Amino acid sequence: MTGRRDTARTEPAGGTGGPGGPGGPGGTGGTGGTDGGAGAVRPMDGVRVLDIATFLAAPFCGTLLAEFGAEVIKIEQPGVGDPLRRFGTASASDTGDTLIWLQESRNKKSITLDLRKPEGAELLKRLVAESDVLVENFRTGTLERWGVGWETLREVNPKLVMVRITGFGQTGPKARDPGFARIAHAFSGLSYLAGEPGGPPLMPGSTTLGDYLAGTYGALGVLMALRAAERTGTGQYIDIALYEPVFRYLDEMAVAYAHTGYVRERMGADTVNVVPHSHYPTADGKWVAIACTNDRMFKRLADTMGRPELAAPDRYGPIANRLEQRAAVNEVVAEWTSSLPQSEVLARCGAGEVPCGPIHSIADIFEDEQYAARGDLLAFEDERAGKVTMPAVFPFLSGTPGRIDHLGPPLGEHVDDILGGLLGLDGAEIARLRDEGVI
Repeated sequence: MTGRRDTARTEPAGGTGGPGGPGGPGGTGGTGGTDGGAGAVRPMDGVRVLDIATFLAAPFCGTLLAEFGAEVIKIEQPGVGDPLRRFGTASASDTGDTLIWLQESRNKKSITLDLRKPEGAELLKRLVAESDVLVENFRTGTLERWGVGWETLREVNPKLVMVRITGFGQTGPKARDPGFARIAHAFSGLSYLAGEPGGPPLMPGSTTLGDYLAGTYGALGVLMALRAAERTGTGQYIDIALYEPVFRYLDEMAVAYAHTGYVRERMGADTVNVVPHSHYPTADGKWVAIACTNDRMFKRLADTMGRPELAAPDRYGPIANRLEQRAAVNEVVAEWTSSLPQSEVLARCGAGEVPCGPIHSIADIFEDEQYAARGDLLAFEDERAGKVTMPAVFPFLSGTPGRIDHLGPPLGEHVDDILGGLLGLDGAEIARLRDEGVI
């Protein structure tokens, strides 16, 4: 995939470009000065990552690193693999792997290894000796019970960076409790905010949001820890509780409560401290989001609505007045948006420099010219599943962009390559390990 992309394109399996790269429909290349081809330099080239995690949070950390050049070796349970292979929408792949597996395990190599068997644990140690990073999200204490915990692995490779993502972290009274993103949303305070005033707390969008946030924090931790290891020669582990990144994203909630005792309640589509800053219906049954964060923006909105008197000092001009009369302000804005189709509301707000955007469904996203211009969707041709369209690689790096080389691999596809090529096991030894269920 290219850096900053101009348009969407379709890539074959093992493709060398990406949206906006050479051959893309309507585009001849990205704006970053590189075509993002197979030979292009990527920032994580030369880094080897062992992904022994399951499902989504820690594996997504590995995916981000793989997109930017790391060799990520996915280690899965023999015979069954990562549960993500069977989660979500089925693909046309004859392996039975789901669409989310194909998307979120892209660029990884797959081997099988039973870490619960002593010989499997020993093989993991040999792989650790040849690697830079290991990511895992087993319940706290699991790897230690198998004899491959942090203290053991750091002796094998003193420069090892180890990402440990669990429900509640490696310490504290809940350290051994299981955790999922839904639990993280609830425990972090996010779910408490989702819903209408006086109504029950709702799911804040995607049920996997916490997994993706934790995986992103994991990748950020890897970059910092590798930098430190370069200077000191010593690795470290990165301890992430699934709820912590979600909690960190909740703007001023914690500091405001500590300072004033204010507990933010559910506000539906509204937000605290500013108004109008909500979702408003349009005449054609669609919705727009309008965000006026200060008095100047509200004056522009009032002018755009043809109601400049609303921004007078004795009306809704000052933010204090708008907050005091939140319902009335929202009502007058909703009356205006409801009188026009979505396209006209967007056009008028654009002309008036009022922050406004459409509330998109996924179908809308596939038709949006901004997504297309940025190359945010990549149509990838996979020999197993056919054409698969998915989010592109983010963020866009102008000089050393990431790319997608292939989608999530079949289970154990790279056993011979890794155990034979990297560790030097011969064919007979690999066959024995397979017969004994170690791989």
